[in-house]
Order: sequence, then structure tokens, then C-alpha cells
Amino acid sequence: MASPRTIEIVKSTVPFLEEHGNQITKIFYQNMFAEHPELLDIFNETNQKLGRQQSALASTVLAAAKHLDKLEALLPEVTQIAHKHRALQIHPEHYPIVGKHILGAIKEVLGDAANDDIIDAWAEAYGDIAGVFIHVEKGMYDAAMWDGFALFKVVDKEITGTDVAAFTVVPVDDNQDIDLSKLTLTAGQYVTVKTDPEDTAHLALRHYSLCSNSTDKGIQFAVRRDNRNGHEGVVSNHMHDQVEVGDTILLSAPAGDFMLEPKLVNQNEIPLVLISAGVGVTPMLAMLEAQVKANPERPIIWAYACQNADHHAFADRTDALLAQAEQVQKHFFYFEDGTLLDENWLKGLPMPADVYVCGSMAFMDSMIDGLIALDHGVDSVHYEPFGPKMSLKTA
Repeated sequence: MASPRTIEIVKSTVPFLEEHGNQITKIFYQNMFAEHPELLDIFNETNQKLGRQQSALASTVLAAAKHLDKLEALLPEVTQIAHKHRALQIHPEHYPIVGKHILGAIKEVLGDAANDDIIDAWAEAYGDIAGVFIHVEKGMYDAAMWDGFALFKVVDKEITGTDVAAFTVVPVDDNQDIDLSKLTLTAGQYVTVKTDPEDTAHLALRHYSLCSNSTDKGIQFAVRRDNRNGHEGVVSNHMHDQVEVGDTILLSAPAGDFMLEPKLVNQNEIPLVLISAGVGVTPMLAMLEAQVKANPERPIIWAYACQNADHHAFADRTDALLAQAEQVQKHFFYFEDGTLLDENWLKGLPMPADVYVCGSMAFMDSMIDGLIALDHGVDSVHYEPFGPKMSLKTA
């Protein structure tokens, strides 16, 4: 644990981090990638361009500074980030590189105020913070269903809702150590795809949620074609246009802690509320499947929003699963028709409720703010955004 003097100095920099955090992380990424361009194979280029990664890192650094004397308070956030790191194959040897450039960015932004005491204190603090991540990630690497990235063959590809491709993959023959019948998938988890698209100089890794926790047919996940607001997703377009049945892809083992609350699955007093937008339906579909299989008597409220009926992903599969539940409320919202899944609709939800939310960053912001404003406790609201999670949290 950091010394009392270090804790005092680091906490004294909190106002500075609150004001200049995004500037620090922007400089950090610029300098790190300039010296280590190979790391561009790991980090999401889209999140970099949109500032999401910088915002998430700034929030993480600020939270660590505030809680340096009790880092265990950040364990839930550390665990969420560590899952991403394990999925991307970030290892202990990466942490000194990050530390060097974090300290360099702090020094650059602080300027003359960056005396030796402050830099030394942050060096000690970073060592503690990195140590926590490395320890948590070691447990995840040890528990992973397979090591590194393994080769899988695409055995099915289905377009659903206009712009979502659902893939089913099985291990290639060389991966005899991966036995589908022995894999235990958890609804809400994601796999990480490693690709080498033609129109980029770097490898590209992306997380995609499982749309089923069954392995009877293989591992199933979904990819939305990301062509909105002038942006063309490198990996999503590659997966849609270049990857077909019979092709092979590289996947790291499933990761993530976005899952149904185990103690609530088998009771019927607290309803399960599944709220999603667009391709955010993917992990919700897996959760719905898990819930109706474990306990079809539990009340379920299903709310799904998308552009229009043509963009409604997994419509038939959703209906088939909801038909297996005994108490169901089903709500669909199509933006083009003027029906909105917004805070006004949230007012009708029962309390208490076990609420799960997934969708775009803007959708997540709106739903989480609305639920908390209506006094749904933070412990009852679970979410998985398609972007860096810490960028939705305040330190």
C-alpha cells in the first residue's frame, strides 16, 4: 500500500485531474502510440477518435487518486476493466509502458508544478494500482476457457434486423483442447474477435456479446454493421462483408461480469426488466434464454427500441423465448414511428425490480439517469454499454 505521504500528495492532485484529466489522457495516448505503434493493434481506434477511451481512462485515474488509501472500493470497476484487458490479452509487461507515459503526460500538463515529490508519489501510486490490476487479471487468465486467441470456423451466418449479423462458430480441428460440450458460457458475456482488415495498417480487436449461452450449435455472437454519423466501422464491415460460412476467425475466451443476479433468478417476487436498443438486444437475448430455462415463472418485462420494424433484430427468436415465460410484458419502440423508450416510460416500472440495460452510450446515459432519478437503487441497475464503461461513470 502507498505510504501516507504518497496518498496525501496524490489526493492533493485531484482538483488538477478533475480539470485536466482528458488533456492528460489525450497526451498519454499520443506519446505511447508514437513510441509503441504495435499497441495500436490492441486499442479500439474508433473509441480513440471519439474520445471515449480518453474519457474512460481519465475517470479511472481520477477514481484511483480519490481512493488510493482504499483501492478495494474500486474492485467492481477494476474487475470490469480487467475482463476487457484479459479479453484483449493485455499482460503484466504492458503496465510499465503505460506507467511511463501516464507519468510523462502528468508532468507535461503540470509543467513547472510537476516537482519531484508529485512525480515520485504518482510513480508509487501507479505501482500500487497496476499491481491490483495484474493480480485480478492473473486470476482471469488462469480461469479462461482457453489461452490467447484460438481459431474457430464459421458454420452459420444470419442477417437479422437489416444490419446485424449473427455468427455461429466452432473450434477448428487443431483445437482439440476446446470441447464445446464442456464450455460453460454465461449470458451477458462477450467474445473478442481478432481481425486483419484490408483497409487498415493494424490488427483490430473488438468485443461482441454472446446471443446465447448454449453451445449445442457452437458459440453464437452478433455484430452490428457500424455505418452511422459518417463513421464506417473497420471490424464490423469486415465481419459483414468478408467473413462467410467456412471461413476462420480468431477468438479469445468469453469474458465479462454483466450477468443475471444469481440469487434472484429462481424467485418470483422481483421482476426481471430487460431494456435494450439496437444491437444491445444481443446480451439480453442470452439472459432471456437463461432466465426462462432456469425459472419460467419469474415475471419478465421486455423493452426494445430500434429505428423501425425492419431494423428489429432477433424478432422471431425473442418472441419464441418470451412465449416460454409465464408472466410477460412486451414493449417495442420504433423511433421512426415516434414511439420512444424514454424516462416517461421508465416511470411505469415496478419497484423493486432487477433491471438490465444495454445499448449505445447515449441510450445508456439516458436510461441510467432516468432509473436512478426514479430511485431504482444502483445495486438493482445493471448495464453493459458498447463502449468503455468507465466513461459512463463518475469517479
